[in-house]
Amino acid sequence: MKKTARKPYLWEALLSFAFLIIVMGVSISIYEADPHIPMLVGTLFAALIAVKIGFTWNEIEKAMFDGIYQALQAIIILAIIGVLIGLWLLSGVVPSMIYYGLGILKPGIFLVATVIICSITSLATGTSWGTAGTIGIALIGIAKGLGIPAPVAAGAIISGAYLGDKMSPLSDTTNLAPAVSGTDVFTHVKNMVPSTFTAYGITLVIFLIMGFKYGGESVDISAINAIRDGITSSFNVSPLLLIPPLAVIVAIAFKIPAIPGITIGIILGGVFGVVMQGANLGDLLTAAFSGYTSETGIKMIDELLTAGGLERMMFSISLTIIAMMFGGIMEKTGQLEVIVGALLKRVKRVGTLVTTTILTCIFSNVTMPEQYISVVVPGRMYAKAYKEKGLHPKVLSNALEGAGTITSALIPWNTCGAFLYSVLGVATQDYAKYAFFNYITPIVIIIFAYIGINLPKIEDDPDTVIGLEN
Repeated sequence: MKKTARKPYLWEALLSFAFLIIVMGVSISIYEADPHIPMLVGTLFAALIAVKIGFTWNEIEKAMFDGIYQALQAIIILAIIGVLIGLWLLSGVVPSMIYYGLGILKPGIFLVATVIICSITSLATGTSWGTAGTIGIALIGIAKGLGIPAPVAAGAIISGAYLGDKMSPLSDTTNLAPAVSGTDVFTHVKNMVPSTFTAYGITLVIFLIMGFKYGGESVDISAINAIRDGITSSFNVSPLLLIPPLAVIVAIAFKIPAIPGITIGIILGGVFGVVMQGANLGDLLTAAFSGYTSETGIKMIDELLTAGGLERMMFSISLTIIAMMFGGIMEKTGQLEVIVGALLKRVKRVGTLVTTTILTCIFSNVTMPEQYISVVVPGRMYAKAYKEKGLHPKVLSNALEGAGTITSALIPWNTCGAFLYSVLGVATQDYAKYAFFNYITPIVIIIFAYIGINLPKIEDDPDTVIGLEN
């Protein structure tokens, strides 16, 4: 007779998580490994626990397939986002956005301008690392020349850089969060606006006040001018090249689904690549698959503008697949249910649920020091709890981005904190107190949750809910 699987004990489910935490922590912190194989090892251990409690291999395999299936839309979006970035770089769309963004740097508002410049760059590229490692380096050099403390400047750079990491549809985490929550990327982005821009506005005010102290200084923007000159020497820069991103924004506003909305941006990118930069079909195909390779001869520009392509998105796509395999096993075998049940035993209010989610994301960033995992794992843990309370999945995805994505920069041993220290030359513990956006955002989300702001129900927008059967 077929053995009937039993409900896992709490200690068994916790053992699966503890094993994953240990493997991830050791692999990333000590050996600086990518998270894929540690995640795969953790998935194998979760499968062994599933066997122990009575599940067959066929059932475990189906659980993994079900987990991956929930992320298929995000996987497709990640793939076409790679194509979009490659074509937007080739066509001059992203370079033009950066060029005009750098033009706002003025004496007396250096810190505010730094936040805005890094915001524009990260929104255009979808990467906080790329922004901090290129434009950020130039800005921190200017800050030192002005006598602005490096930790303050680094806080402004990181605050701006993580706006794009959190809000740009070109960002990996902006696609991962809705995928694990059960909604689409455009719905997710729109729902983040109230809390994100409340925190962003507070951040700008703080830096504006702090900037008055340095308002009498003159700004040497030679490094910024060198970047702008390098862009204009390699691209035909024009306001017309802002049309593709504006078209995607309009698509979001008119509730066009994510995949066709992004495809509009791809088509326009290809057209402008031919019209504005003289690209041919071969250039377009190469940029779409392999990405764009910048060859301006200016290292800072080449590092920032060498990106995109379907091929380069395979890192994120493969990690998403493996992470969803782990989530599928944990969910379908009841291991997530017993852990979340224990955590949420006394959770009655929505505000407490959101707070618990955010604290779990921060805990994940501390113990499994990788930004992606701190979005994916808590996302799968709490998806059912949000659904049971009738909350739209975008409430969960907002919490995941507001904590899992941006608090990673505040932890020295997290991959994000370590990277930012290496490129900016400022210790994490020194810049963290000035990275206002990164810790104000989760606080704003918690406050909004307790007072009932921005908590849409499933019934308010059922068409943008994915995987309700789970």
